Amino acid sequence: MRFTRQAAIAAAASAALLASALPASVHPHVFAEARLDVMVDPDETVKSLRHLWRFDDLFSSTVLMEFDKNSDLKLDGDELQDVANTVFESLAEFDYFQLVTVDGKDVAMQPPPHLMANFEDNQLIILFESTPKTKLKLAGKVDFGVYDPTFYTAIDFVEDANMAVDTLPANCTRTVIRPDPDDAIAQNQSKLTDAFFNDPTGTDMSKIFATRLELNCPAKG
Repeated sequence: MRFTRQAAIAAAASAALLASALPASVHPHVFAEARLDVMVDPDETVKSLRHLWRFDDLFSSTVLMEFDKNSDLKLDGDELQDVANTVFESLAEFDYFQLVTVDGKDVAMQPPPHLMANFEDNQLIILFESTPKTKLKLAGKVDFGVYDPTFYTAIDFVEDANMAVDTLPANCTRTVIRPDPDDAIAQNQSKLTDAFFNDPTGTDMSKIFATRLELNCPAKG
């Protein structure tokens, strides 16, 4: 099995919230729960982002059927590696659905060197870690999130604690932002063209709906 653009394993915290506002064809078909950990170096720069995604039973069972080559109803090491490789390739064109900004400006991230796949309690788990392409200082307003521009999948950070910072600098405050779809549309009306509403999968505006971890780090006095 090869995951295409329309069937990529991904994350979009906003997709489920948009179910009533978008055409049925772009409602999420895959669901997962997630955890995001922001790892910080002693110099208060971002060392890495650690992602864990646990997929729903239905999608996980589909993956099991597709990748269980020896039909023993489980995924062995080689089969899990095939899953990880497929997911890795599928997410590459979407920058692994990571949202990182500083004062509203996008921050480029290095592709993760690899992904890990596991199968526990009949659920597929994907883990990976990525680093900023250039040094990312925790200064100003820094946002982290996950979104799927195809609206095919929805990943839910069930608790605010699932978006965490391992060592939050003393001058920073941490807030989990869960945008209301109606408010997000109203605030960005000028940017949301007819093309977005007709085919949001072809735009990058879905990130305005994404749940994100916001760190506000004013300059130290």
